[in-house]
Amino acid sequence: MWEYEHSIETDATPEAVWRLWSDVENWGAWNGEIEKIEINGPFAEGAQILMTPPGDDPIPLVIAEAVENERFVDEARFGGLLLRTTHRIDPAGQDRIRVVYRMEITGDGADEAGPEIGPGITADWPETMAALVKMAGG
Repeated sequence: MWEYEHSIETDATPEAVWRLWSDVENWGAWNGEIEKIEINGPFAEGAQILMTPPGDDPIPLVIAEAVENERFVDEARFGGLLLRTTHRIDPAGQDRIRVVYRMEITGDGADEAGPEIGPGITADWPETMAALVKMAGG
């Protein structure tokens, strides 16, 4: 297994962060790694997202879990690999929250493939998360 986690504290509200997360069609407003994105229904467990990074092929994601104002989990499969990303809102003291992104790569060859592909996928997380919380009012 390969794993990576990044967090950022903010005084944005959980509701404001959730509004941005659940508005999938506008993820590109705070995530520069998205050229085009579509979702096939409401932002809920089982929904399918097709995300296209700039100059790359579309990446199909499935929402594995969605708990309003708390967390959502998306999963992508590449061959025998499962890329599972948890996006979480944790309390961080008075009127503050911590936004946490955690990726786990598991499956056939994850110990070799994870260190090869994981860092490239997660490299922009600090920048993306900073833009997210700023847009959320933090």
